[in-house]
Amino acid sequence: MNHHPRGNEAVPVVEELREMVTHTREKLGRAVDAPAAKAAVKAQAVEKAAGLKEQAVAKAAVVTDQLRESAVHAARLAKDKIPDPAADKASHAAAQLQATAARAGRLAAERTPDSVADRAGQWAGAARAHRMPLVMAAGALGVLLLVLRGRRHR
Repeated sequence: MNHHPRGNEAVPVVEELREMVTHTREKLGRAVDAPAAKAAVKAQAVEKAAGLKEQAVAKAAVVTDQLRESAVHAARLAKDKIPDPAADKASHAAAQLQATAARAGRLAAERTPDSVADRAGQWAGAARAHRMPLVMAAGALGVLLLVLRGRRHR
């Protein structure tokens, strides 16, 4: 700091005082702007995440529609190419498989120890009680997998 002696005391020059005031204002302005900048970055991140979520949902809808159309087309082709006796056999085999699965389920229920069945019931009850968070977590996982898969194919 430059001082001009006037008698015995040193008095700062007016220009130097202006520089000090300007410097202090700038420093104070940066201190005030820092939290606002952080809030803006957070808001931008939230906005970008929402945009990515919308894109992922739209992409998932498109992929789902494509898969559904492909499945319907494949089913039509299969139905057209499979002779009636083979279709009847397949239908009969499916019914037998369904009956066998039902029988296996009954046997499993009969032979499962009570402690295991009780524990499974508790887990099922907890899942039903917290259905929304589980569905949201599954959806978030699905979106994450779609995003990661999309990045891998770029």
